[in-house]
Amino acid sequence: MPQEPQNLKKGFLNPLDRYHGEFTPNNLAFNANLQEFAQQASCLCNLETNGKITPEETYRQIKQLWRQLEQSKQEFLDNDNFTPD
Repeated sequence: MPQEPQNLKKGFLNPLDRYHGEFTPNNLAFNANLQEFAQQASCLCNLETNGKITPEETYRQIKQLWRQLEQSKQEFLDNDNFTPD
């Protein structure tokens, strides 16, 4: 069955790969957040390169994304008591 055009576009713009590391729910959740960080940071860099946003705005947004990733690391990798919902 062919995919919807919108799903094809989403898969092209935001590709996700399978997780190949040591499987735990925490590792999988953190990996998803790490991939999201990488995609968003790449998009911001492309916008800045093409003059759509300023370098300062790019830095501010990537710094915010980094803080979110650090919080995710603390929640999923540094917390042995995590239990998924």
